[in-house]
Amino acid sequence: MKRSMLAATFTALSAAALIPAHADTWRMATKMPVDSPEGQLFQQFAEKVNRYTDGELTIQIFPNEQLGKEDAVLEQLQSGVVTIYAEGFNFMKRWEPELAWVVAPFAFDDYEHWSRFMNSKLVDSWFEQAAEKSGIVPLGDPSAIIRGPYRVLLSNKPVNSLADVDGLKMRMPANQLLMKVWDSLGAQVMTLPWTEVYQSISKDIVQAVTSPAAMVESMRFNEVAPYMARTNEYYQSIGFMTNQAALDGLDDDTRAGLMRAYRETGEESHDVLAKVTQASLERMQQEGLTYTELDTQPFIERTQQRYQQMDTDGDLPAGFLQAVKDSRGAAE
Repeated sequence: MKRSMLAATFTALSAAALIPAHADTWRMATKMPVDSPEGQLFQQFAEKVNRYTDGELTIQIFPNEQLGKEDAVLEQLQSGVVTIYAEGFNFMKRWEPELAWVVAPFAFDDYEHWSRFMNSKLVDSWFEQAAEKSGIVPLGDPSAIIRGPYRVLLSNKPVNSLADVDGLKMRMPANQLLMKVWDSLGAQVMTLPWTEVYQSISKDIVQAVTSPAAMVESMRFNEVAPYMARTNEYYQSIGFMTNQAALDGLDDDTRAGLMRAYRETGEESHDVLAKVTQASLERMQQEGLTYTELDTQPFIERTQQRYQQMDTDGDLPAGFLQAVKDSRGAAE
């Protein structure tokens, strides 16, 4: 495996030598395979950048963690060896812990509400503080390229309401915010690696897991947890986190072409993932999956009570609840 990874990396680096000398080449690292929906979006982004900058900027994509795991890639991103890291924002918590709250469960009415929050002054300040320590900034609107495109709960028994969550053994990542919220909703929370979920549900060690809808079929969760409930637990995006020095070093025309490619890729991501997810859902239903769209209002009300208590106890970021409220009102 190591030899194949090294060979793939060598091939990609060799290809970089074929880029015309006048072009600026950016390396873009990602965990996703080339043929995944996200991988295809990344390739379209690279093609658009080349077209809109008249070849002055070339994006060279390294999929499947070819340049190493997250910690190694972040070191390369900070040094400028990697210029873009396309992933969720979780890793940014190491420089600004408040960024954990960009995926606050049951805090936002819909994607548009969350997107306005992601572009609020409060979240801007979190990214600015992270950038001061890391030299890494989001490329444009941090909510633009959607992931998911929505969250679901997979279980080995029906979950049709908040009452069905009471006592449910749920797998959660080692994320204190998510664990606290689902605990307050009545679940028995257990932390397990993502790759152990299938086997753990099959053995009834846990009974349920939350997941982006588009990932359920590839992880085969539907085989052991044939009940899917749409929760819209929180909204996610793929952050194109960028080396700030490299971004600042672009001339105005090249930067304009780069940002145009990013905006268009974001717009296309909604349609692409919606179609992929719908096709996947239809296949799984044909194979016996039961799909439900939950009434999430009781989940929201219970979680809001938890947030209010956390705010009183000083456990919420300063200004968080107000920013959520103001983002909701921005559409009115």
